Amino acid sequence: MSAALPHPTSWSGDLAVWADAVRGRVNGALEKRLADLGSAPPRLAEAMRYAALGDGKRIRPVLAVAAFEAVGGVGDAVLPVAGALELIHAYSLVHDDLPAMDDDDTRRGRPTCHRAFDEATAVLVGDGLQALAFGWLAGAPLPDAARVRLVAELAAAAGPAGMVGGQQADMAAQETGGDLDLLRYIHAHKTGALLTASVRMGAIAGGAGEPALADLTAFGERIGLAFQVADDVLDVSADSASLGKTAGKDLAQHKLTYPALLGPDAARDLALRLKDEAVARLAGMGPAAEPLRALAVYIVDRTR
Repeated sequence: MSAALPHPTSWSGDLAVWADAVRGRVNGALEKRLADLGSAPPRLAEAMRYAALGDGKRIRPVLAVAAFEAVGGVGDAVLPVAGALELIHAYSLVHDDLPAMDDDDTRRGRPTCHRAFDEATAVLVGDGLQALAFGWLAGAPLPDAARVRLVAELAAAAGPAGMVGGQQADMAAQETGGDLDLLRYIHAHKTGALLTASVRMGAIAGGAGEPALADLTAFGERIGLAFQVADDVLDVSADSASLGKTAGKDLAQHKLTYPALLGPDAARDLALRLKDEAVARLAGMGPAAEPLRALAVYIVDRTR
């Protein structure tokens, strides 16, 4: 049996060290899960591994592990949760990059899935990763009630009232424009829903009580929005090499963004306020929530 994930008391104050250890664990779980895809055609299996195992920040699984530990969770039971979240995220990126959507050529510093393979394969990769995520989550070594709740959480966050609905609204806004209310809806659903679910699902896997879950939900909602506001700012301030994807794409596609509506400085200030509000919701959680606090700062201050 593999060693348990670091216990909250092992936190040394260095987010990079802690997060690298967690990413290593998550990457190992992803590699193992994607190594055996049964009778899947070899080209599809190769493309799924290409999409899911490429270099990435793994923010969603890291948030899940941090929330799991913040409520006292210890061990490996969170790994299927963290892995399922990353598979859903990877599928969303593959589909988001397609010509019918954002039409991008670069993702995570290398050709997008449809460029490395082909468009039809990329569509099937997204479909396959989504199905694999739910199957993995359904088999997590957790009580039945927790697994059912986790499957429902992920379905809601990724579905038409979550990530998929936000993507549709984002595409429509390129044609019609919109205001701050619409932009908040887009970001809260397209990006924020899965980030909030990452925190909630990690906490549920760790056996969180309802008061702690409420605080962590509020944390996730604020940090999820802050993540996308910071992403919008990076799109107009960073270069493609730093981002690992095409910089300036939002402006070129006339997307509704916070810098476009508020200006870059005001958008940056908003991200900082959201971060402060998120951290304030962890006030009663003590030292075990230090990784979450540090992640909130990182999400706003990151450069890629």
